[in-house]
Amino acid sequence: QVQLVESGGGLVQAGGSLKLSCAASGSIFSINVMGWYRQAPGKQRELVADITSGGSTNYADFQKGRFTISRDNAKNTVYLQMNSLKREDTAVYYCNADLFRGFSRGIYWGQGTQVAVSS
Repeated sequence: QVQLVESGGGLVQAGGSLKLSCAASGSIFSINVMGWYRQAPGKQRELVADITSGGSTNYADFQKGRFTISRDNAKNTVYLQMNSLKREDTAVYYCNADLFRGFSRGIYWGQGTQVAVSS
């Protein structure tokens, strides 16, 4: 069984910062891509950023250099540093991992962590 557990969400004022963490645990052989998605009320879930095991990153345009994704492969953990937060960044943030359990490959999701940005 595989679990992804997010932490670090909360309430922050506009212009502030938060750092999200997501740790994957369980019978994991290897993790290819880890990423962060978000879903605001009434909207579809969207990609925020992802990162490969080799460190290549991909960001959504909306973050405009405000967010930084990083990863600790030894700890199976991915981070999202969010700076200059805006009210429109308010959403539930989900961690995602594309990983192998033995020869079986699958996509796994965390339970989500709420980020609320106040003006």
